[in-house]
Amino acid sequence: MAPRKEDSLDYHAHPTPGKIEVVSTKPCYTQRDLSLAYTPGVAEPCLEIKARPEDVYKYTSKGNLIAVVSNGTAVLGLGNIGAAAGKPVMEGKGVLFKRFADIDVFDIEVASEDPQEVIRVCQLLEPTFGGINLEDIKAPECFLIEETLKRTMKIPVMHDDQHGTAIISGAALLNALEVAGKDIRSARVVFNGAGAAGFACADHYLRLGVRRENIILCDTSGVVYKGRTKGMNPYKEKFASDTDTRTLAEAMRGADVFVGLSAADVVTPEMLRAMSKNPIVFAMANPNPEIRYDVAVAARADIIMATGRSDYPNQVNNVLGFPFIFRGALDVRASTINDEMKLAATYALAKLAKEDVPDSVRKAYGGESLRFGRNYIIPKPFDSRVLLWEASAVAEAAMKTGVAQKPVDIAEYRLQLEKRLGRDREVMRSVIAKAQRSPKRIVFPEGEEEKILRASQVLIDEGIAKPILLGGEAKIRSVAAEHGLALEGSVVVDPTAFPKREEYVQEYFRLRQRKGCTLARTRELMLEKNTFGAMMVKLGDADALISGLTQHYPHTIRPALRVIHVREGHETVSGLYMLIMKKEVYFFADTTVNIEPTAEILAEIALLAAETARRFDVEPRVAMLSFSNFGSTPHPLTEKARRAVEIVKRKDPKLMIDGEMQADTAVVPEIIEHTYPFSKLKGGANVLIFPNLEAGNIAYKLLSRVGGATAIGPILMGMSKPVHVLQRDDEVDDIVNMAAIAVVDAQDSERRKDAQQVKAPAAYAGVTTT
Repeated sequence: MAPRKEDSLDYHAHPTPGKIEVVSTKPCYTQRDLSLAYTPGVAEPCLEIKARPEDVYKYTSKGNLIAVVSNGTAVLGLGNIGAAAGKPVMEGKGVLFKRFADIDVFDIEVASEDPQEVIRVCQLLEPTFGGINLEDIKAPECFLIEETLKRTMKIPVMHDDQHGTAIISGAALLNALEVAGKDIRSARVVFNGAGAAGFACADHYLRLGVRRENIILCDTSGVVYKGRTKGMNPYKEKFASDTDTRTLAEAMRGADVFVGLSAADVVTPEMLRAMSKNPIVFAMANPNPEIRYDVAVAARADIIMATGRSDYPNQVNNVLGFPFIFRGALDVRASTINDEMKLAATYALAKLAKEDVPDSVRKAYGGESLRFGRNYIIPKPFDSRVLLWEASAVAEAAMKTGVAQKPVDIAEYRLQLEKRLGRDREVMRSVIAKAQRSPKRIVFPEGEEEKILRASQVLIDEGIAKPILLGGEAKIRSVAAEHGLALEGSVVVDPTAFPKREEYVQEYFRLRQRKGCTLARTRELMLEKNTFGAMMVKLGDADALISGLTQHYPHTIRPALRVIHVREGHETVSGLYMLIMKKEVYFFADTTVNIEPTAEILAEIALLAAETARRFDVEPRVAMLSFSNFGSTPHPLTEKARRAVEIVKRKDPKLMIDGEMQADTAVVPEIIEHTYPFSKLKGGANVLIFPNLEAGNIAYKLLSRVGGATAIGPILMGMSKPVHVLQRDDEVDDIVNMAAIAVVDAQDSERRKDAQQVKAPAAYAGVTTT
């Protein structure tokens, strides 16, 4: 549904007119800052660039700066409205570049319809920008402008109205043909619209494999055929067909694909009925398509349809293209955007659409089920994976075709792209890399749950862990099939048919017989999957347990505590959350287990939290928090925190820890280093130990909800073998992250005990290796 006029005007006018601003990347608060930002300090990079022109990429923002250039002659569906009137669109383009690919933009509106003047403006701006996105320039002038700039400039130039639509719809075409069971080499394609996008799509489809003789191009005068004189130009001549067909209706008879880049309501239900089986219809006129979606699906139940609208399935949205194409081109400093790079973008998008869709994307689209098929042939714009897949594919194609001036290692480049998606992705990527070195067996008691199965597929595909799924084999296979999951490499265990079940019963009874558990009750408990999973870990048939997606926290942790117990030399378990800010990472403990810990327990929590921080490659700086700074408020509670610090220092003299202290003292280096110079805590704390569960739980939830932090956890510390608890609203990515943490935890557990790695058991009755 289109927004109301008043809403759109208010959005653009308030609180600040327009949609973009310039934000400094360097501080400018002191006289020294000023002297570095401008004269005299700025002279130094100027001289370096004069001596080595390529250093402009080292000392300025050129390498991440795009010019969006338009003369306003073909703005959206508004036509020739002029340069100034088109500025809101160009600013919007800048918003999308920044939001989806972290690229900075200046919009340049050129008050001229002379293509030579537009060309000259762009050429003169080459020292400023890393690339140029041409936008909303009418045909045929746009062809001359782009061709000339690509020939005369050494930075990437792309007219998005042409190539963006071609690249995105090309991905939709490949997948639609697959769904329809048709061969691209024999597919008959009708194009309606002989403008910039129409020609670009036709050219791109030829490169994808559509045969020239199978294409018919139509415009407002009907079929473009050989010998036609009305409204012809060299670009139309290229696609003129040797045919007796003269109208759009005639052209669509028996056609496999219709590609509309024209006007609203030019296609009728009768035209659709005349197309071949499983017709593919891309009605991409905006804002109203060539035929309304509801009318089209009523006419043909077997239709595979895409439009330019977000309120229908399969939106062909150029935001799936231009941010990521330029991201890849800029990062390898490509001198141009060639056909191979465009093809790479198309193939990457087509392949991504076949992958499992993250829960975060589903939520962004109202929780709708998104799975490869008729109603999902291209990824959604808010799928963050597009950056990783498409930009890396474009960069790789640029290197392979020799236009990359700064080649990169693709694996390392993908890691750099992940950093742009957020600090949490960067942090977890290091943990995942550790897990992949020695994947462990993770038992999932909730093995019949869709999210667990989807997460398991990711764990298998990325070599992070070896999932053991508890549940009925038929149910698990049914849910997996429903969501297109192969799960090859997982192990399905039905507790009711497990051959070692009696061994588990006897061992559990031995452990709990003097704690009120009868043999009969033990047999009942062995049907409870959390208890069964805990026994698998206890007896070495699994390396770690993850549960809690459908249960409350206590119901998950209690069965494990009954049989796995705490680590030797420890008194209790505790819970930690990692809070990831834009620039910093903090570890909060205890946030989930110990309600009113003693000084001894606080010390234990601090030591375990420091150990966990190191597991994430973070050197711990620990603060024991209270409402007092180093004895400023004498009280039994502050004394408890102080004693806890003393205990830690005795047990680990090398650990940087201090307290008791207030929270701001802990995290603001200036406070603790200037006001309390005697403290050994330098650089601000990154591990915060709270005096009780109440404080820790409140703090992490406030920071994650109000402070914008990403919370990863709870990470259970102190168990003799890894057990971790999921939150009831966790998504697939959260489960994957927790599994990676559990694997690294299991690796550390092995090292601590200096034990041999246990091999996975062979298949046997009651266990199915998939």
